[in-house]
Amino acid sequence: MLRRYLNTLGFLTRLAPARIIPEAEMNRCMRYMPAVGLTLGAVIALPFFLGLFGSSPWTQAWLAVLFNILLTRGLHFDGLADVCDAVTTHADPERFWTVVKDSRAGAFGVLGLVMVCAGELVLFHEMLMRRDYTALIWAFVLGRGACVGFGYVTRHLARPGLGKLYIDGATLPVAIGAAGATFLLGLVMAGPGATVAAMFLATGALYWLHQLAERVGGVNGDFLGCAVMVGEVAAGVGFVLIG
Repeated sequence: MLRRYLNTLGFLTRLAPARIIPEAEMNRCMRYMPAVGLTLGAVIALPFFLGLFGSSPWTQAWLAVLFNILLTRGLHFDGLADVCDAVTTHADPERFWTVVKDSRAGAFGVLGLVMVCAGELVLFHEMLMRRDYTALIWAFVLGRGACVGFGYVTRHLARPGLGKLYIDGATLPVAIGAAGATFLLGLVMAGPGATVAAMFLATGALYWLHQLAERVGGVNGDFLGCAVMVGEVAAGVGFVLIG
């Protein structure tokens, strides 16, 4: 169990040594996604809990976004940008997947990144201004929990590749376990109201993402990265709505 958790942590973040994971092990990583989010969130929030830039929550929020990018190697941000770029093809399947595979960033990909980074900056500021460090940590848990849930409902659409190895691990028991862990942690860390609001918002956004996947006839790792970002932003919006 510890080895598989470290495999997932090392693959998705810089918080454990990167390692080669056998394909047979990749689909077991999904069950550790909420734990990885909890670890990542705790590492990001710890300096601020200890007082780093305590008189400047805007600086703390900017650093939280920066740490998120650096510690995840920008992995999920890249997926978000690719999906935003490809949406401009009006969901023509062939053209959509051509754009997704293009390593160049287009205007809509850049706009998507700007909006999400700016959104996280503002939303993290609200959390840090109120010194609600556990709510900040939970945002990263919800991001990974959303990824597992999205992986489950799109298993039939998985395209060959690394993303499919992950999605294959999003079985019904794994999805239920991730949703339950995310919800229970949210109750403790963000409060009942913010948890319900955030999970409702994340579900709505993921429904649209699911509809897009159906229209283009597939889903890959970029969609999973996009789902992570949707969950993180939804956690912040839910916190502000209820707070």
